Amino acid sequence: MKNFVEELRWRQMIHNIMPDTEEHLLKSSMATAYVGIDPTADSLHIGHLVGVMMLTHFQTCGHRPLVVLGGATGMIGDPSFKSEERKLLTIEEIKHNQECIRKQLSRFLDFDSAIPNKALMLNNYDWTKDWSFLDFIRDIGKHITVNYMMAKDSVKKRMETGISFTEFSYQLLQGFDYQYLYANYQCTLQMGGSDQWGNITTGTELIRRMLHGEAYALTCPLITKADGGKFGKTEKGNVWLDPAKTTPYSFYQFWLNCSDEDAKKFIKIFTLLDQNTIENLINDHSNAPEQRLLQKELAKNLTIRVHSERDYNSALEASQILFGNATTDSLKRLDEATFLAIFDGVPVFDISLSDLEVGINIIDLLSGSTSILSSKGEARRALKENSISVNKNKVSEGFIADTDCIINGKYILIQRGKKNYFIISVH
Repeated sequence: MKNFVEELRWRQMIHNIMPDTEEHLLKSSMATAYVGIDPTADSLHIGHLVGVMMLTHFQTCGHRPLVVLGGATGMIGDPSFKSEERKLLTIEEIKHNQECIRKQLSRFLDFDSAIPNKALMLNNYDWTKDWSFLDFIRDIGKHITVNYMMAKDSVKKRMETGISFTEFSYQLLQGFDYQYLYANYQCTLQMGGSDQWGNITTGTELIRRMLHGEAYALTCPLITKADGGKFGKTEKGNVWLDPAKTTPYSFYQFWLNCSDEDAKKFIKIFTLLDQNTIENLINDHSNAPEQRLLQKELAKNLTIRVHSERDYNSALEASQILFGNATTDSLKRLDEATFLAIFDGVPVFDISLSDLEVGINIIDLLSGSTSILSSKGEARRALKENSISVNKNKVSEGFIADTDCIINGKYILIQRGKKNYFIISVH
């Protein structure tokens, strides 16, 4: 059995760890740990992946991982280092989200085989729903003082702007989760991001006071980018694991476009590659940084794991459309979402299908039906310079655009020179 804490340590995935945690795990033939996930959406995003990878390494090291979806706590909202209260979810929304999340997690964790340390997914609503308010504050709340709860950094930060009693009670509910899992699943370790340390240690304190037990805590650093930007965010928002929210192409591009410094960090955190392989990759990358070996391996590894090898190959082929020798056939193989993701931000012009059915001379298409070029004279000059392509094929002055030019059922791609792209949308 591998040393789990040592595995996280060389990967630089430990921010804080309770004393004796490593010794406890080394003494255990099979320990149980959990990470909580609030089911606030029907997909995880890459911000969740650090906690997921911690559980993945935990299972790989022979231990049993638990994923606890916050069906109950998700109805309240964790105030930890948040500036405002979150939208509360219905039970139906949470159940739907739970099913979607389990499917995504199954690409990282083994839930279904006969191994003794197979992963379990639980929902804290199941052991919270039957508690009355009076019973909870009498039987659970009496063990933790208000002074103890107020001393948490996550609460203190919100005291300046105001915190509802609902949110204030969150750490007690999360602490109760840990106590319940300790009693019913022999769970002795809770893991999470560094912002969860206060909530996790409330759980260890509740276990100590109610059950006279020993429980442990381990947190990972909150991931930051080398340029100071927020990890996992783009101009369009979160990078999701659901291909309907973030296309595999866009997902692949996110990792491919990491800086060298970030790629060195991310390849340790987000892949299962061993230490020697990663050190060799970093060394090879340093010798030829222009080849972006780290970024390519990171993007490949994660796109295959989260989506599929087929999606990775499609993303690779799609990447060549902007930067390589793409053909009309390769454009036609793209699904619409990937096509639009590749050419996100490109100017779009509309023309009618009836005009294409008749046929449009390329000069009229560029300067009349659309305003891609400002005049027929400019269009003629561009064509004489051999700088105009339709669907990646060079065209000349006599070219007629017709319905055969339509790709994905509704688009024509125009290119001027190497970098100027335009989309014609056919209606």
